[in-house]
Formats: sequence, C-alpha cells, structure tokens
Amino acid sequence: MTKILETAQRVLHTEADAVQRLVDRLDDQFVKAVHMILSCSGRLVISGMGKSGLICQKIASTMASTGTPALFLHPAEGIHGDLGMLMKGDVVLAVSNSGETEEILRILPVIKRMGLPLIAMSGNARSSLARAGDVFLDISVREEACPLGLAPTASTTATLAMGDALAVALLIERGFREEDFALFHPGGALGKKLLLRVEDLMHTGVDIPMVVKNTPLKEALFEITSKKLGITGVADDQGALAGVFTDGDLRRSIEKGLDVLNQPIENLMNPNPKRILRSNLAAKAVQRMEEYSITSLFVFEDENSKVPVGIIHLHDLLKSGVV
Repeated sequence: MTKILETAQRVLHTEADAVQRLVDRLDDQFVKAVHMILSCSGRLVISGMGKSGLICQKIASTMASTGTPALFLHPAEGIHGDLGMLMKGDVVLAVSNSGETEEILRILPVIKRMGLPLIAMSGNARSSLARAGDVFLDISVREEACPLGLAPTASTTATLAMGDALAVALLIERGFREEDFALFHPGGALGKKLLLRVEDLMHTGVDIPMVVKNTPLKEALFEITSKKLGITGVADDQGALAGVFTDGDLRRSIEKGLDVLNQPIENLMNPNPKRILRSNLAAKAVQRMEEYSITSLFVFEDENSKVPVGIIHLHDLLKSGVV
C-alpha cells in the first residue's frame, strides 16, 4: 500500500512540476497567439495525433464553450480529405510534443499554402513544427510521470494546461459573460442554473401571499396556509411590501407566550424583507436564500419598485433543478 501511494504521489508531483514550469515560459509569444486568435475571422482549428489529439479535442471543446469558435482536425484524416474543412480566415493550432509527428508535418504545406496563421505547440523548440509556426508555445517537460518515459503523461498534462490558459485568456479578452456561457450550455443542470431566471419560476397575481398591516394574525394564518409557501407579505396602504411573516415567526411568537392571534400582523412581522429582481438568475435566488437562511423571496420589477410582482420559494428552485 505504501508503495502504491508513493507512486501516485510521485506522479502528481511530476505533473504539477510540469505545469508550474509553464508559468515562467509565458511571454510575448503567448500574447501574440491570443491576439492572432482574437483577430481571426474564421475558426481556431486544432490538430494533434494520438494522445495529443485527445487533448486537442478537449481544448477545442473548451474554446467553443467559452466564446472562441473552434474545431478539431484529425491530421491523419486531414491528409485523406478532411483538410477541406479549413477555410480562409482560420487559425491553426498544431500540437506535437516531439514536433516531428509525421501526420502533423504532412498537413503543414497545405496550411502554409492557404496562408493560414500557425500556432505551434511543442515540447521541442528546434523541431520542424516549432520552426514552421508563426508562434511557438513551449510545452516541454523535464520528465514524463511514466517511469518508462514512454507513455505521454506529464507532457499531455502540460499541453492541456497551456490550452486552458489560452482559452481563459481569450475568454477574458472577449469580455465573455455568464449569460454568453449559458447560451452554449442549454441542457442539463448547468443550463438550468445559467438560463432560468426568477421570473420563470415565481408565483404571481393571486398566488402571491399578501395581507394588509392591520390584519389580525389569525386571519393572516389562513393566507399563509392557503398559499402553501409558509409565508405572507404584509402590505401598507399603497400596496408596498412593508414586511413579512413566516411560520417560523409564528413559532417564535408563541414561544414568548404572547396572545398573538388577535394582534395585527404589523406588530409581529419582520419589517426587513429580503428581495430579488425578476430579471435575476434563479441561481442568484438560491445564493440569497442560503446567505440569509430563508426559503422565500419577494420579487420586484427593479431596484426602486416597492410593490412586489411575485414570490419565489426554495421548492420552486428545487423542482426546476437549479439546486
């Protein structure tokens, strides 16, 4: 068991060292690569063979989901017809740890003939790929984590990390927002968290629990019970939300031994209700509920509104899959 853990620790230390060493190599070449991709009118076409190719597919996927149109070109398929997917305006990112991968080198003449900018990502600065690139990104590692020095391990980790660095730098430079990210992730729980807004889930109209300030508590309890949200809002004479009263407030009032049932609700309400805007993401409603340890929020049109347009409950968020 000790030997197994020592092996695992050695692997992680080796790969962490490989990534850490990339930091000191970031220079104007990296900046040039980012500007090259930002200024292109086409797509970022990423190509690599074998294990590098698998990493390239992940980089392409990350780019595409963060605002940089990207696709993966298999170099072996490329030399048998798939180079037709290249278009004027594209930028090519070619990846090879050795820089001498045959399939990669065979597609370079076509890339050059089309006049496409080439970003070379390699572990060998003197390689054919590195020399051919308009930009060279050094992903060399001192050693592979594989004790035989054969299986790509630290080198593929370094490649992936450099790809992530490019993707995030591009994301920041583009001013890519959470809303933009949501457009590319409409499915599953992630899509729900990013696309659903409070207005999509809130209760409106007669479904909003609300009583006026002079309502006796015993009558307000019917409103809480009938609307089944464990809360009622308390409105002033203009219909503005003056406070809230929850079933938790009822328990606390009874514990004090008060003759509460005939008291007006304004004497018992919480005068500082928490609010949220209808345009906010539903995920923000979850965050606010967790922050204040509450289960409901009254919803308003804008920051200056005083009359609520709805109410959202934690159960609504649970049912929608946001939580």
